[in-house]
Amino acid sequence: MRQLKREVKIGNVTIGGNNPIAVQTMLNVPVEDIEGNVAQAKRCEAAGCQILRVTCPSAADAKCIEAVKNAVNIPIVADIHFDYKAALACADVGVDKIRINPGNIGDDDRVKAVVQACQQKNIPIRIGVNGGSLEKHILAKYGAPVPEAMVESALYHVRLLEKFDFNNIVISIKNSNVPRMMEAYRQLSAVTDYPLHVGVTEAGTYQMGLLKSGMGIGGMLLEGIGDTIRVSLAAEPEKEVEAGYNILRAVGFPVAGPEVITCPTCGARYGGSSSAKADGLPRSTVILSSHVAPNVSPTLSTSAAVSSSALTSELPPAAAKNMVMSAMSAGNRPLHGMRLLVSTASSRSRSESMIRQPTTPAALQPRPMHIVSACLPHAWQT
Repeated sequence: MRQLKREVKIGNVTIGGNNPIAVQTMLNVPVEDIEGNVAQAKRCEAAGCQILRVTCPSAADAKCIEAVKNAVNIPIVADIHFDYKAALACADVGVDKIRINPGNIGDDDRVKAVVQACQQKNIPIRIGVNGGSLEKHILAKYGAPVPEAMVESALYHVRLLEKFDFNNIVISIKNSNVPRMMEAYRQLSAVTDYPLHVGVTEAGTYQMGLLKSGMGIGGMLLEGIGDTIRVSLAAEPEKEVEAGYNILRAVGFPVAGPEVITCPTCGARYGGSSSAKADGLPRSTVILSSHVAPNVSPTLSTSAAVSSSALTSELPPAAAKNMVMSAMSAGNRPLHGMRLLVSTASSRSRSESMIRQPTTPAALQPRPMHIVSACLPHAWQT
């Protein structure tokens, strides 16, 4: 059961409540390279990013925020660390959200100045606690960035904003240690109704980052905690977006686009020589099904692409690929939540059982569309 938090509007995206989990990423081009930031922002938008963060170390760097904001149609978040004037400059150029820890920017007058600028333009603030940079007095109290220390830090910053009647707040409470991160989010979610931005910070290499994020973010979502996510990877931000959607899909949220599930295969061959092509590739079963939210009808105008006469035909790889690619789009628009399940012939009954008896909630159960027998190259079974 999802833990419902108050709604916060970030540009044209609303998080919290029953709104979909929004996928974020952050640009990693040097802020001085405005053209490079704009180009990367466009790639992130094309990849499906819903909220995009850009660093702004100084007030002068707000020109990069402005350029990116004008180049894409998704909300832009300014990442501020210590300079409150940078936050004010970003508010002036129309940023959609500011990530800042008010305890890091100086006295109450500076915090009040940022709060007033955000109140005037309805700009939310995300408090971003990081286990590696807790306040000295909190770290001294607990001795380590344990979950209790991280929660205390988050609430300390919240109080600094609430002091000036500001409650348009989002909170993140990240750690590179997955168990600590998860317990911190549990404790924080129990004591606040502000929406939570979930992520694992400083997750390590690309592969380890995927594993940690899958466990940490996915684990929190399965517990009903989280309103927006960012997968932090040592890679291009487009990869973070892809990973974010894959985590949502893996935990059972309806995600537009194809999902390909394949049997890992083994040395067994069934049905004699007809069970495998000369190149040794296993004969596979492609099961197309729609994975849709309640009351959303998938686009089914692809019946011509996958006709009843093709349901049991054996197709060469090129023909199979063309057929699947055609089925993945209708009028150059992807089907809403099309799901592709690929398995070897030996596991076909198991895959069909997975469809008939899914473990996802009833509202998210896939609806079978077509079954097509084909020989698919390993390259696009993964």
